[in-house]
Amino acid sequence: MSRHEPMPTLASGTADAVLDALPHPVIMVAADGRIANANAAAESFFDASLPLLRRHMLRDLVPFGSPLLALIEQVRGRGAAVNEYKVDLGTPRNPGERLVDLHVAPLPERPDHVVVMLQERTIADKMDRQLTHRGAARSVIALAAMLAHEIKNPLSGIRGAAQLLEQSVGDDDRGLTRLICDEADRIVKLVDRMEVFTDERPIEREPVNIHAVFEHVKRLTQSGVARHIKFTEDYDPSLPPVFGNRDQLVQVFLNLVKNAAEAIGENATDGEIGLSTAFRPGVRLSLPGSKTRVSLPLEFCVKDNGPGVPEDLLPHLFDPFVTTKSTGSGLGLALVSKIIGDHGGIIECESQPRRTIFRVLMPMFLGNDAEPGDAA
Repeated sequence: MSRHEPMPTLASGTADAVLDALPHPVIMVAADGRIANANAAAESFFDASLPLLRRHMLRDLVPFGSPLLALIEQVRGRGAAVNEYKVDLGTPRNPGERLVDLHVAPLPERPDHVVVMLQERTIADKMDRQLTHRGAARSVIALAAMLAHEIKNPLSGIRGAAQLLEQSVGDDDRGLTRLICDEADRIVKLVDRMEVFTDERPIEREPVNIHAVFEHVKRLTQSGVARHIKFTEDYDPSLPPVFGNRDQLVQVFLNLVKNAAEAIGENATDGEIGLSTAFRPGVRLSLPGSKTRVSLPLEFCVKDNGPGVPEDLLPHLFDPFVTTKSTGSGLGLALVSKIIGDHGGIIECESQPRRTIFRVLMPMFLGNDAEPGDAA
């Protein structure tokens, strides 16, 4: 006899295998609030066997007044899935702070039943990194402004002096003066790249069709760095417009696709880059220092089957001067993070060998009489 109740669309044994293979705790809550089913990860999380869990109401296993209970009622009322991030499920039974992300979804085949998935590796960590990246970007803004003023002027004088010196030295020394000019030019180019961080003017926004942006980026890269790579598309044709600046969004995804192509490498014979869009109505975030919750329902992904990002670099990938390229400056992804942040969105990266995903979450355009992100 199966340890779990039969799932609606799968054979009992298959359902057991699927549930228990998941690394995240999954529970099914009945209409009366009692736990009807759970996978092995949930048994481990709550430190109780399935028969014991089935004898308990969910409210007995979570803190008093837990947001999870309200989320379940909200899902039952709306009939739609909802996410909540950074929820503490620590109890005397499970002591200490246990921060989890929650995904609560209805089960159409069983009225008033809901499925709850807990993810202990919280998106709160990603949000913290986003705030760190934005703080780092602000530091780069100040640094770039200082560099532009304090370095470019002296460099101009150094380069001019080297050019004058070049006219009076012998052939043996002319290479040294040329080296001075070349290095001065290289530093100026680096400073010029950093100056884009100093532009604090409000960005001009309009409704943008992200699929048109993706197709434009695809055409650009297929004629250059990604000409040997296969592209796949998985677009949601009903996706509403994003409220943004088209040129800056092209810059963002051109950078991401170019990085993906370079990660795959020129010699790869099976390189593949995937572009996808989706609508995720349950994704909402709390703004730092505010009780306002902002919806980020638009999800745009760039995937590649390259070797992946080294694990030690992942937490710092969007920091300035962090790069995996031997000739890179490490400013590209920092600029991407700044642009997405200026648009009110977030960017995150998941990476393992042959599967790297850059995921951008952004607000949609709601019309001239509404602010982006106000939708529930």
